[in-house]
Amino acid sequence: MLQLNWSKSIDGKWLNLSNLDLTHIHTTGVYIVWHGGQTPRIVRIGHGNVASRLTAHKLNHQIMRYLSEGPMMVTWAEVAQEAQRIGVAHYLTQQFGPLVKDRTPESMPIAARSPFV
Repeated sequence: MLQLNWSKSIDGKWLNLSNLDLTHIHTTGVYIVWHGGQTPRIVRIGHGNVASRLTAHKLNHQIMRYLSEGPMMVTWAEVAQEAQRIGVAHYLTQQFGPLVKDRTPESMPIAARSPFV
């Protein structure tokens, strides 16, 4: 299982996507967006340039409509190789069944440590 270092705030808390300054993030990897609230759910799992993908997601109504359920939280982990990023995103998508997803990538899932363990 691939060990990933999932991002949190300096004080060890999950990051709020709505007020996160993405200009200082220069990571290529995988990310997870979820809503908090009474019944938290994974909203989106993706991969690529984290800042540009999350910037686009902040403008995506299909994703941000879940803000009404609770705060939109996010974490990401650096994964340098593209094939590995795709495989990890595939694995996490299988594990969590996000509410908003792309078609399943044509790749082998690569098992990776969840940020929630």
